[in-house]
Amino acid sequence: MTGGILPDREIARLRNDGRIRCERPFDADQIQPASLDLRLGAKAYRVRASFLPGRGNPVEAKLGRLSMHEIDLAGGAVLETGCVYVVPLQEGLDLPADMRAATNPKSSTGRLDIFTRVLADGTQEFDKIPAGYRGPLYLEISPRTFPIVVRPGSRLTQIRFRTGDAQLGEGDLAALHGTERLTSAADANISGGGIALSIDLAGDDTGLVGYRGKRHTGVVDVDRRGALAVLDFWEPIRRGTVGELVLDPDEFYILVSKEAVHVPPAYAAEMTPFDPLVGEFRVHYAGFFDPGFGHSAAGGSGSRAVLEVRSHDVPFILEDGQIVGRLVYERMAGLPDRLYGTDLRSNYQAQGLKLSKHFA
Repeated sequence: MTGGILPDREIARLRNDGRIRCERPFDADQIQPASLDLRLGAKAYRVRASFLPGRGNPVEAKLGRLSMHEIDLAGGAVLETGCVYVVPLQEGLDLPADMRAATNPKSSTGRLDIFTRVLADGTQEFDKIPAGYRGPLYLEISPRTFPIVVRPGSRLTQIRFRTGDAQLGEGDLAALHGTERLTSAADANISGGGIALSIDLAGDDTGLVGYRGKRHTGVVDVDRRGALAVLDFWEPIRRGTVGELVLDPDEFYILVSKEAVHVPPAYAAEMTPFDPLVGEFRVHYAGFFDPGFGHSAAGGSGSRAVLEVRSHDVPFILEDGQIVGRLVYERMAGLPDRLYGTDLRSNYQAQGLKLSKHFA
């Protein structure tokens, strides 16, 4: 196996070899083409504030000092907006010395404005699991716009495993775009280690350009699909006369890229979550793009990137076609057995502007 991101069959091998330790067997659809969904355990801890364990410190010790309340998730429990919770995950790791991992919210998690980050014992960064790590994993959860219902087994985040140097340099990325057409842009902007994506504020035939999350809504059950009415939770945003949108501070928006994106089967991609060079706002909480995303053989023919956007501190004006982020491509360590798309009945293949799977 060469260096790169591990495909689905190698993730299954990690499980079979005891490198991924589980409280119960994997769900049938838990392994994705280039990642593994992680499941919530039985309890949540309401904590005073977000924290990092720091070098040499187990997360459990910090929970003993910072936890305010223990919540039993059996049967479902509501996690409130503006609060921070830490949940032990059902999966733990015993990684080989040459293997590291990284985590990211699932697409549906990001589209609900649920801020999540994974913690591991002794780490000094969120979402990064060092090579050779052996120990439990925990998920920090902070719903920002909607209160949510979760239970043991709910899947809000995902993990990728890497060996070696997987990321493509700009020269290799340009060459790959030349042969595989990674973006529909006529003049692809390849710089800063990735390929640029811009915002679409022209909208569809009805003038719809996006959605803004409403406040003081009902709860979202993260495990129920198609159960909620869009207008109970979202305010549609229509095209303006001058092709711009003012982002209000601390409001949450669902927008879409102007370009369609393609991730070939031998590669995976990740959206950089925030680039201060393009403005004081954060784009895309959920940044993993699996092999086959937008791939025509997997039912894609190019899929636009849905963007979860939040402004920081001050109002910010977005203009149609403005660059809002970059897509970084990495090599796979091997071809996955199944691609994102028709193989998996994936929720967001061939998408345009689309809310999470929870809305009818």
